[in-house]
Amino acid sequence: MRVLSGIQPTGNLHLGNYLGAIRNWVRMQDEMDADSQCFFFLADMHSITVHEGREQRIRNVRDMAAALVAAGVDPDRSVLFNQARVPAHAELCWLLNGTARIGWLNRMTQFKDKAGKDREGASVGLFVYPVLQAADILAYNATHVPVGEDQKQHLELARDIATKFNTDFGVDLFTLPAPIIPKESARIMSLRDGTAKMSKSDPSDLSRINLTDDDDAIMAKVKKAKSDQEMLPETAEGLAGRAEAGNLVGIMATMTNRTTDAVCAEFAGKGFGAFKPALGEVLVETLRPIRERFLELRTDDAALDAILDKGAAKAAAAAEPTLRAAYDAMGLMR
Repeated sequence: MRVLSGIQPTGNLHLGNYLGAIRNWVRMQDEMDADSQCFFFLADMHSITVHEGREQRIRNVRDMAAALVAAGVDPDRSVLFNQARVPAHAELCWLLNGTARIGWLNRMTQFKDKAGKDREGASVGLFVYPVLQAADILAYNATHVPVGEDQKQHLELARDIATKFNTDFGVDLFTLPAPIIPKESARIMSLRDGTAKMSKSDPSDLSRINLTDDDDAIMAKVKKAKSDQEMLPETAEGLAGRAEAGNLVGIMATMTNRTTDAVCAEFAGKGFGAFKPALGEVLVETLRPIRERFLELRTDDAALDAILDKGAAKAAAAAEPTLRAAYDAMGLMR
């Protein structure tokens, strides 16, 4: 079993990043047997579809590496690296561009969502983004890829590209990756609007719990989080139509590894005046060691680069046989 997953390096890492992806990575790493391997990468090459200054992009990569290690990703047990340090991603992407079809890419809903009405003004990189994702996966012949609802279509595209390449060139080169649906696929919403995802781009800092927030800031944000005047129900069914209430209960359930029904049962009949301090305490105690380790790591750029260099060397060695075979299958002299 070879698991691969990537995350875009962004600034202002928040609770949504941690519960939505990072914590699941740590769990997968911890559940691996001796014959299996996890590849976790920072998708800095994907990030160039949005303009960003050089220094900020470098900082974001290092910060994300620090956050992953602080949260429990072990560079000695998992392969942790950033794309730009492994040229095989870009090389294989270009080779697969000859296999992928415009019609396939035109059906990608994420491009339509991100490009909006100005499709002509969108970058070519945004359009072929899914081909690079396919290369990310196929370069390592990953057997499994964790996916959320918004990435299922991209994994199917990777499978289509792999199948067509294998068929076109008469080889059995690329493994068809299978999806992993995380046991808890947390979708963390804004503390100010229960219908919008928690995001670093929200102008209000009160909308999110940042991984760098201190204990007092976390508690204050939870207490100010939007809720409602109703009491908590006995079961999760009673949260229907209560977006903000459902979000706060969902965060508590995810943080404490319980179901929303279990959380509702504990706080049934109580208001958010009692619930919020309890949620704040759970967040403070869980995030404090991660924050402290993160702040310690991010002060040592050389150590972070060494971690990423070590992971890149392992990743490049793992990808090289597949890349070499792809060149050979296509009759390209390398």
